[in-house]
Amino acid sequence: MAKVNKRLAVLVGCNYPNTQYELHGCINDVVAMKDVLVKQFGFDPTNIELLTDASAATGEGPSLMVLPKGENIKAALSKMVSQAEAGDVLYFHYSGHGTRIPKPAHLFGHDEAIVPCDFNLITDVDFRPLINQLTKGASFTILSDSCHSGGLIDKEKEQIGPSTYRAASPLSYKAKNVPFESILEHLTTLTGINTSDVGTHLLESFGANSSLKFLTPQLEPELFDFLKADEGILLSGCQADETSADMNPMESGGKAYGAFSNAVQMVLKENSGRCYFLVPA
Repeated sequence: MAKVNKRLAVLVGCNYPNTQYELHGCINDVVAMKDVLVKQFGFDPTNIELLTDASAATGEGPSLMVLPKGENIKAALSKMVSQAEAGDVLYFHYSGHGTRIPKPAHLFGHDEAIVPCDFNLITDVDFRPLINQLTKGASFTILSDSCHSGGLIDKEKEQIGPSTYRAASPLSYKAKNVPFESILEHLTTLTGINTSDVGTHLLESFGANSSLKFLTPQLEPELFDFLKADEGILLSGCQADETSADMNPMESGGKAYGAFSNAVQMVLKENSGRCYFLVPA
């Protein structure tokens, strides 16, 4: 009997309800994407892990909901990668806030990160080892509808979606970005430590579940094998220095959504059978 290749997915939607960082369309994005994966690409629903920070949007009770905390997201991704065999298709969809972490003064540029609901940042340093661990012959697509998402897999060639969106219909939109200064302020209130070093705050709050960027800052980049050839694909809502948008209809009854997530889903539905970034021909 011929082996059947697996199609595995982790979908994460963070709306940050009842906070100053609240978004409105991120859970809608991943719930809609789950429907596309099942109906159009033949994913088994039991092979799709959905993590959101509000159960009402999914219809699932609190006992079934896995919160999109940093630890939970990384555990779900690690589990998915560890299950992969040659020919398998892996997909990670993130809709939520992103941020940029300044590098020390003697270095140039920034590190890109996504912002889980508990603010335990997941950085580009965390995504690269996941891709490198992928079994040869399996593929891993990451779609990030978040600000600064263009650099989420270090040294990966990304496919860029629209960074801005304007529509004639009445829509309000919000950048899916938490400035680094706000990240630092939030973490400082958690730890009570007077330092501008974000790594100190994250290690104090999350310990061994913090990003590899802060757990192993002394390691040389070569140890992570950043330039290894791989089957990773990054679909990003914007360049590393740009913002993505959370769209919220102002009229009653309209559903909020991420501009990039919505655009991708529309293209997939309009080109059924001709889009292979998830399931190669």
